[in-house]
Amino acid sequence: MGGNARGLFIATIVLGSFLLFLVQPLVARMVLPRLGGAPAVWNSAMLVYQTLLLGGYAYAHALGRFSLRRQAIIHVALLALAALTLPIALADLPPARAGLETLWVPLLFFATIGPVFFVVSAQAPLMQRWYAANKKAGDPYWLYAASNLGSFAGLLAYPLLLEPNLPLAAQSWLWTFGYLALVLLVAVVGWSRRSPYPTNGSESDTSPGEHVGWRRILLWLALAAVPSGLILSTTTHLTTDIVAMPLLWVLPLGLYLLSFTFAFNEGSKVGDILVRVTPLVILFVGGIAMTSHVAQAATAGLATLLLLFSVSVSLHRRLYKDRPSASQLTLFYLVMSAGGVLGGLFAALLSPMIFDWVWEHPILILAAAILAPLHPYFDWKARFGLARDDRRPEILVTGLAIVLGLGLAATVNTQADLTAIALLLAIGFCGFLLLNWRPGFLLVVFVLMLARGGFITLAQSFEGDRERSYFGIYTVERDQQRATLTHGTTLHGLQRTQAGKEFEPTTYYSRTSGVGLTLDKADELFGRNARVGVVGLGVATMACYRKPAQEWTYFEIDPIVLDYSKSGAFTFMRECTPDATTHLGDARIALEAMEPDQFDILVIDAFSSDAIPLHLVTREAFAIYQRALSDDGIILIHISNRYIDLQPVIAKLAELGNWHSAARKDIDPEDEFATPSLWIAMSKNARAMAQLRGEQGEWQDLPPPANAVWTDDFASILPHVKWHVLFGQDK
Repeated sequence: MGGNARGLFIATIVLGSFLLFLVQPLVARMVLPRLGGAPAVWNSAMLVYQTLLLGGYAYAHALGRFSLRRQAIIHVALLALAALTLPIALADLPPARAGLETLWVPLLFFATIGPVFFVVSAQAPLMQRWYAANKKAGDPYWLYAASNLGSFAGLLAYPLLLEPNLPLAAQSWLWTFGYLALVLLVAVVGWSRRSPYPTNGSESDTSPGEHVGWRRILLWLALAAVPSGLILSTTTHLTTDIVAMPLLWVLPLGLYLLSFTFAFNEGSKVGDILVRVTPLVILFVGGIAMTSHVAQAATAGLATLLLLFSVSVSLHRRLYKDRPSASQLTLFYLVMSAGGVLGGLFAALLSPMIFDWVWEHPILILAAAILAPLHPYFDWKARFGLARDDRRPEILVTGLAIVLGLGLAATVNTQADLTAIALLLAIGFCGFLLLNWRPGFLLVVFVLMLARGGFITLAQSFEGDRERSYFGIYTVERDQQRATLTHGTTLHGLQRTQAGKEFEPTTYYSRTSGVGLTLDKADELFGRNARVGVVGLGVATMACYRKPAQEWTYFEIDPIVLDYSKSGAFTFMRECTPDATTHLGDARIALEAMEPDQFDILVIDAFSSDAIPLHLVTREAFAIYQRALSDDGIILIHISNRYIDLQPVIAKLAELGNWHSAARKDIDPEDEFATPSLWIAMSKNARAMAQLRGEQGEWQDLPPPANAVWTDDFASILPHVKWHVLFGQDK
């Protein structure tokens, strides 16, 4: 099987990349029962994958010292050894200690997927090196585009095909069979290059002695690091401040991978067009990178994804244009991978520790503005007879943009105002004129960021009203009537500040909400010594429903949230349940470790931004809740959500578990401090549920159940997404 063996190489490299990016969401899905769905969990996973990718590329580079025959033997042997860790199963590590999740989560991913990910990640550079060993094969770099097309397909195949149709065990075995097919293909490819090709690529390399200096390596690092970090910052920014929507982590990574298909292709017209338009995208879309409140979430989300894609194509295309000869191919990919790790370290590890908000996002966009190729659309200075090297006109335009930016900042709360739109377009035009002078262009991008919400976001940081943890970004805002806690765009608690009304329940916990109706009846249902457990603290708004003899227990995963109620801006807990027991850590693990029959009422109110963690609404989770409840106990599940309808999911759990259930939709509460809410009540005891429902008609039956029950092994959010709401067709 001599010659180019082009089809064989394509099949091998595409399959390897497909498997590589199929396994990423698969393992992330496996850890949900332990970690929930916080964006930081995915960012930690990405950092691990980037590190393993760097290790794989370093291994591929080191193999270059051997003959192709020996390379093939070593690689196939390592693939076979890694296969001993299959099928994929989550590593059995003890639970993370509170506050150490940043280190524990990467360790879990390393232990679970490390060996096979490491060897498969070497596929792209190794296959290209082996392909280039034949002098007739030509430039091997186009195979990297094919590799990333396979990666993109693998990433999309998981949420669209595997997750909705197969349990995790079957997914793991399917991946294992794919891996074994890959081992066979690699062996055949190695056989096809057994002889007589040289190992250093000299027959296909016109300049085998090409020198790669440190300045060039630093440029490669920067060009790779910015898009890599931007994937993670975009994911955090989207899910925290724009659209609190699950599965969004798939889109940034998918677009990042797709960017290589257009960038690493010499004749890509789309890639060339995107390089030309990227500066304008940076101007107009990058301008919202500092805002923490966006009016039209779906539109802003799509624009942010467009920014990531265009920047990735532009910087990766510049990287491709500066690629070395085939003799330095593995060094090139090694440096690229190192840049990816640096970007990941900055966005996933360093930024959460040093920033109180997603400041890495605007920083990376400004870095993109420094690195992206700038191509003026016309020579406006020549039109006016100005000297090309005279920078005074550019300085004047930059000064005008700054003045206009101050005017735009004054209109930031009137997004639809014609004056604001005119100012925005005028500043954008100044940036357009400065495409021939990078310092001015960079300054205009920064001015737009500040004017379009950046001043407000900065002020909140300087005032100390925002904190960031592994699980989210929290902002406290106060006025004469209220103090609020928000997680990104999602309200997580409100306390009135008027004298005499400080302890009235608000938001989703008002007197007319499902939880309010239930807790008000706790004495009637269970006697004066009712035991109440609350999963998810928020600002502890429910605390003041407590009656004197009741015993309350809280479960909270985030120490920062607990601090808000114990010693921070909110006093519900300090005043109404000061002696309550608090368990810090994952509630499901804590409940499982407790003795049975602990609670009469168990409230499930944990949220990751706007979404309840999936592992809290599976069949296994409800088995834990049932064990923790008394025989006539009641579970209350809070499922208010802008974009997901979980009622059919809960209805299916109720059907299979023989739970009696009812829903309370508080759609239009009269209290101005209350918000619409949706609560589900469930009990194994028909009498308790009938007593709760009463005769007032406040509770309704659940809708028809979903077709499949959610388990730790099988769940898909896609059938329950309110697409019409997401795209603004309904509210």
